[in-house]
Amino acid sequence: MEIAILPAGVWGTALAVPASAAGNRVRLWRRTPGWSAGWDRGHPALPGLRLPDAVAACDSPADAVSGADLVILSPASAGLRAVCRLVRPHLRPDAVIVTVTKSIEPETHLLVHQVVGEELPEHRERIVALSGPNFAHEVAAGLPTGAVAACPDLTLADQVQAALMTDRFRIYTNPDLVGVELAAALKNVIALGVGISDGLGMGDNARAALITRGLVEMARLGRAMGANPLTFAGLAGLGDLVLSCTGDSSRNRRAGLAIGRGQSAAEFLAETGLTVEGIPTTRAAWQLARRLGVRMPITEAIYQVLYEGLAPLTAMERLMARPRAHELEEVAEADLGPPKAR
Repeated sequence: MEIAILPAGVWGTALAVPASAAGNRVRLWRRTPGWSAGWDRGHPALPGLRLPDAVAACDSPADAVSGADLVILSPASAGLRAVCRLVRPHLRPDAVIVTVTKSIEPETHLLVHQVVGEELPEHRERIVALSGPNFAHEVAAGLPTGAVAACPDLTLADQVQAALMTDRFRIYTNPDLVGVELAAALKNVIALGVGISDGLGMGDNARAALITRGLVEMARLGRAMGANPLTFAGLAGLGDLVLSCTGDSSRNRRAGLAIGRGQSAAEFLAETGLTVEGIPTTRAAWQLARRLGVRMPITEAIYQVLYEGLAPLTAMERLMARPRAHELEEVAEADLGPPKAR
């Protein structure tokens, strides 16, 4: 199978490892003009990686995409529409579009597949989300990893599973595209909150509580948007949430740690130059929750810290001082509890 990956950033380059190991021919494209001439078959952020000869570097989107069976779009959310516009003229009519971006578009509140569907209307029904608890450097190193391919048309999800799965990169399928994409985006928000809590020195108990109650919030919003709440207990939900909240390679956790220790989000971004998807996603999620009438107190607290200047310690204190609640009633509202007697 012919697979194109655009752009070949850290995650896109890492995905070339299982894609080529599964027996495919892979073509990469980066935005840097003429980059292929000096390419060392790796990526500066993935030390020690040397991709096999089955992976080729291309200097134009047309060269990468033309004739590809699978086109993996791997930009940060801010560049998603631009990459779609670059590839659209060169796509095969039967190409499968695979998205790996984890965000909600801030201005429109659209999920990734909805953004791609607007930009690639001819392929609107051929979009598969690939998501899960996946740090790029571990995938590039061939360490065992689980992921989920989501599409309402399971035959397309099956194609992605068959094309990319190896004995080190195990892929499951799920028809719940909305749930998988929403879980992937919202876990970034909760990871920011957990990082803030850890930065404040609130301890392991607080971390566990935030992860657990954060998952309930994620499922609440998912239910309101038509997702299957059980998706949030899977790899794109609980799996990615745990990884992002506890793994030191998580950008969102690192940003939260800095904020909890007194640095502003703007200062952290300027100092590191990192893309932290959870920051704009927090605002989008909070606005979505308000519009849909969904209670998301943790998300609201993070929003207030990021966008209203609320002190992180005050945010934590307010969360702990909320009115008493019955855990199982709230879980039942998110459809995560046992079925009610009829």
